[in-house]
Amino acid sequence: MLISPAHAQAVDAAAGGMQSGLLQLLPLALIFVVFYFLLIRPQQKRMKAHREMLANVRRGDVVVTSGGIIGTVTKVMDAELQVEIAEGVKVKVAREMLASVNAKTEPSKPAKEKEDTKESV
Repeated sequence: MLISPAHAQAVDAAAGGMQSGLLQLLPLALIFVVFYFLLIRPQQKRMKAHREMLANVRRGDVVVTSGGIIGTVTKVMDAELQVEIAEGVKVKVAREMLASVNAKTEPSKPAKEKEDTKESV
């Protein structure tokens, strides 16, 4: 015979080693799946909801900043908001620093619709 028994045993051991290597990676894969569903996915949902909230902020909304300041939005700019925190006291706040919107206002009607309602009265 040309193949020695020692060489045949080495080939069988290598095939078994490949299977055991995959079995060793299985717990790591399961841990990653658990982390994805318990940590990563919920965080992505919260970030998406926060981005939508920031995009929908408009004048008249009562907002809370990440510093805990509560005020009413008086002016909306691209990256900043002007927030009135007391009568006559207005501060500029970066849009990303809003923690929540407490009271949403109704969207304002376009100028043409306002004129139509005034004429009908």
